[in-house]
This record gives sequence, structure tokens and C-alpha cells, in this order.
Amino acid sequence: MLDRMTAGERIGRTGEAPPALRILMSAYACEPHRGSEPGIGWHWATRLAQTGHHVCVLTRANNRTAIEGVLQASSVPNLRFEYYDLPEWVCRWKNRAGLPRLYYLLWQWGAYGVARRLCREDRFDLVHHITFGVFRLPSFMAFLGLPFVFGPVGGGESAPRLLRKTFPLRGYVIDLFRDIANWVVRVDPLMAAVFRRSAATLCKTGETLQSIPPRFHDKCLVQVELGTDVGPAAPRPVRGEEEGFRVLYVGRLVYWKGLHLGLAAFARLLESRPGATLTVIGNGPDEAWLRDTAQRLGIGHALNWIPRLEQAAVMRAYARHDALLFPSLHDSSGNVVLEALSSGLPVVCLDAGGPALLVDPSCGFKVRPGAPQQVVEDLALSLAALAGDSRLVRSMGEAAFRRAREHFSWEQQVSRMGRLYQSVCAGSPVGAGGDMR
Repeated sequence: MLDRMTAGERIGRTGEAPPALRILMSAYACEPHRGSEPGIGWHWATRLAQTGHHVCVLTRANNRTAIEGVLQASSVPNLRFEYYDLPEWVCRWKNRAGLPRLYYLLWQWGAYGVARRLCREDRFDLVHHITFGVFRLPSFMAFLGLPFVFGPVGGGESAPRLLRKTFPLRGYVIDLFRDIANWVVRVDPLMAAVFRRSAATLCKTGETLQSIPPRFHDKCLVQVELGTDVGPAAPRPVRGEEEGFRVLYVGRLVYWKGLHLGLAAFARLLESRPGATLTVIGNGPDEAWLRDTAQRLGIGHALNWIPRLEQAAVMRAYARHDALLFPSLHDSSGNVVLEALSSGLPVVCLDAGGPALLVDPSCGFKVRPGAPQQVVEDLALSLAALAGDSRLVRSMGEAAFRRAREHFSWEQQVSRMGRLYQSVCAGSPVGAGGDMR
């Protein structure tokens, strides 16, 4: 009898536990043991299934080997995957032409056909688009006729105008085109159709919310896409003063991550703390420019450049440092920020994008974006405050761990999403620009 009832009817019953739902999930990027979008797709799919929901994930066929390798070793009940890819010649063309976004749209259209078949074979309660999580890119899953959850999506964040003068010319041009693409969303009829058909649009940040046409805000919520597994607090190693203050940066070496501002701030710190070191973990197209910047600032002797590491190695690196420096200018999420918090590491970041939602005054410093010189000075002062007070480092580290555990655990994130699903299936309003907490 239960399977013959609609989700709304099941949720409408009183005195019963929330029902398990049948969820069709669109996750173009979905792969275990990966960060960024692939990791987001994998975590949401597996965590929702582990809570009892029946989850069918539609993803790219090139994710199949990694996914099935993990599931053979450790199966997840209530979880199944359906795979779809465009013909091989289209994949080759995409790689040669350098048009991944066009390929993504073509994949979305083809996946929509697969999803329609799946809907004929199974009775889903709702469809949820997880990845790619970009508010400019449509999901044709909105047209299946099911309650549709879109996101969390980001991309509406924008680098402050005053700080763009610090970009290389390439970066200035790229961000200009990005601004134009964000503006086009306001007049894009396809995106308007997606927002209109969405029962709930989840925005990673308030900036993305404001980039969505206001007439759709009544169905928008701010929801951080990330989660963390936080175990018992591990004691951080105690080091002597002679070891110096150790700063860490983790991320792509690309202009909009703001590391060039971080390097200038670290140069200021060295004036009063000559024993300080900065470790940079990552690769990217602007690595040569950043290395040249470090040499010009005369701080090359205090920097350790480490290529991109596997996540397990990065997690070990957090324990060997005193603070994370992450001056990103328009990050929607900030995965490394949450990793640092869950490792008990204070964070110094800009008051912008996803990191600003993750960090509060108890566990780090958020610098207001403004004139370049002021931003560099404020970043340097924040680092100096930590470098000069080991007790502050320790207390902020403890607060960082608590914040990750109490606000951003996967258990809490999935519970919030489950409540949202219930509201969507019951046809209840989801709010207007608030957050899911």
C-alpha cells in the first residue's frame, strides 16, 4: 500500500516517522575519493542512501569504473547508478575543441531522455540536480514533471572591482566575461524555465541568490553544499617558539584564489616574524606568475611549493601548520576551509563567498574586501595576531573544530536536506532567501 501512495500523502500522515523517499539524482560529476564537484555528487548520493532514502543516480559513464570499484568493496544499500555518455567521437571533439560547457549541455539533454525512461520504470517522489552546481547552467531534469530541487548552485559570486586591478590581464578579461554570463541569466528564457519549475533552488551563497531574478526568490534558500565527517578532537602537536609560525595555503594556483594578495600579506608578516613559513599546496595555470610574485617580494626563501596532493596527505598537512590562509575572491564553496576547520586549524580569509559562511569570529579572521593595500594590510594583521599569540591559535583551533562538528557535519546536512524533501513533496512553501538551518 505504501508504494501506491504519493510522497505528499505519506508525509501528510501524523504521528509517523518521516518516510523514505524515492529520489532520482542528476550528478554529472560523481566520483569517490575526489574533491570539488565529483566529491560533492558522491557524498550527497551515498549519505542520502545511508539514511534510508532510495537513491537512483544518473551520472556520466566515465565515472563507472571508480564508482563500481568502491561499491564492490563496500556496498551502499538503497543506492543504484545509471550511466550515460555521449558518443565517443563527441568526447574526442570536446577535448580538441576545448568546449566542456557545450558538451555538458549536450549531456544534460541526452540524460533527460534517459531520465524519462527511468521515470516510466520507477515511481520517483522527486528529482534532485546536484552537479554541476552552477546557477548559469540549466538542468533539463526540471521538465520531468516531478518535484524538482535545483542545487546547491553557485557562481553568482564576483571579484570586488577594486581588487581586479591586481589581476593579470588574462584574469581581468576572464572575470569580465564571467560577469556578462552572470548578467545574461537574468534574461535567459531557458534558465527562467528551470527556476520557475523548481520547487526549491538552493544557493551556495547569498551572492548567488542575488544573481537569480528576484521573481524566483520565493523558492530560493541559502544552503552550504559541503559536509564533513568530524570524529573526536585530535590533540594538535605542540611546537616550540624556535620552529616559527607555519602558514598553509591549499588550492588551485589561479588568479581569483587571491594567493597573490596572500603572498604580499605574508611578506608583511615576515618583517616582524622572520622565522615564519608559508607552504603552498596546489597546481594551476598561474603558478609561474605567483612564483615570480614571491621572488619579487623577496620571500622565496620562506615558501615551500608542493604540487597537488591526495586528500589524505592534505589532511595530514593541516595538523602540521598553525593557520590556513585562503584569500579567495569568489569561491562558491571553500572545501579546504571546511577541511581546515574540521582539523582544528584557524582560518584567515576574505569576507566573501562560501568561506565567509563557514568561518565566524570564533575560529578565524574575515577580511573585508576593499582597496588592495588595505586588504593586504588586514590579512597581514590577522596573521600577525595569530603568530604572536599561541593561546589564540589554540582557542581558535578548538572553536574551529566545534564549528565544523556542530554546523557542517554530513549528518546535519543530510538531515536538513531530508526536511526540505518532505516540504517539497508535501507542496509546502520552502521560504524566500533564508537558509535551511
